[in-house]
Amino acid sequence: MFELSASNAGQYLAQRPETAGTQWLITPLEGGVSNTVLLAERDGVRIVLKQALAKLRVKEDWYADRKRIYRECAAMRLLAPHLAPGAVPRIVFEDEENCLFAMEAAPRDARTWKALLLEGRAPIEIAESVGAMTAAMLGQSWGSFQWEELFGDQTAFDQLRLDPYYRFTASRHPELAPQFDERIELARRRHALVHGDWSPKNFLVWGDRVTAIDFEVIHYGDPSFDAAFLLNHLLLKSFYRPQWAPHYAASAQRFLEMVAKAVPAAADFEWATLRHLGCLLLARIDGKSPVEYIEDELLKERIRAFARRLILEPPASVTAVFASIPS
Repeated sequence: MFELSASNAGQYLAQRPETAGTQWLITPLEGGVSNTVLLAERDGVRIVLKQALAKLRVKEDWYADRKRIYRECAAMRLLAPHLAPGAVPRIVFEDEENCLFAMEAAPRDARTWKALLLEGRAPIEIAESVGAMTAAMLGQSWGSFQWEELFGDQTAFDQLRLDPYYRFTASRHPELAPQFDERIELARRRHALVHGDWSPKNFLVWGDRVTAIDFEVIHYGDPSFDAAFLLNHLLLKSFYRPQWAPHYAASAQRFLEMVAKAVPAAADFEWATLRHLGCLLLARIDGKSPVEYIEDELLKERIRAFARRLILEPPASVTAVFASIPS
């Protein structure tokens, strides 16, 4: 298999009919730990090349099927008509043989929601847009046999989320293994589409537009996992930047309000979200993919203690979680 890199990407693009022609300027991008991601530019055109890795770039051994990239492209194409214009990037081409694809890049001035949150400059309207996007996905796919048939395989979700986040973290906290096992079974329930990496780093913001990326973990499952995944990042930032904790709490509440519009009245959505939240919080400290910006050992221990309480005694509401963060 051809392995994409900054040194060979220009030649690769020159050989493809969709991108043949003059030289491309190639810039490596931060693509997380599971992909090679490159920005290619020429004559005002900007595209992103993305190739799935078999072995992820983390300290622990972590492997995943590279064919997950096919599902990512399929999801982006199929969801685009059901979301706001520009909510997902347009696919330029797919190269299934080499497990890579190209998509339109965001403008130069686009920022990630994560960066804006860490700077205390993320208006609550971003959380509202992300909530509306989530609601649109749920409204389109909840209880849908057609979407389940397309994305019912949960292999990538197990490899990239359940194993490194839940089983691995449980191995470091064996006293909590029963709770992690329970959350694994909860995550496997089949209700609607689940992005699987609903993180602020995967939302690009410019002007009033919000674009979602990184659909490689998409599957048909329990969408409370997505809600908890996003809320967990707001919770972590509340510990890391306590001066902006009220803003993060307000964003969490607005996100949930938007999502609730698409969740059936009888669903136990917030209950399930709360049960995932504590496990995900602990996983970002002691799992295979610890959050990179929390390095202080005393702060890590505070978060561990808070996560244990959430896992063993989940509160009644997300509002209560953010209100109980120690100052």
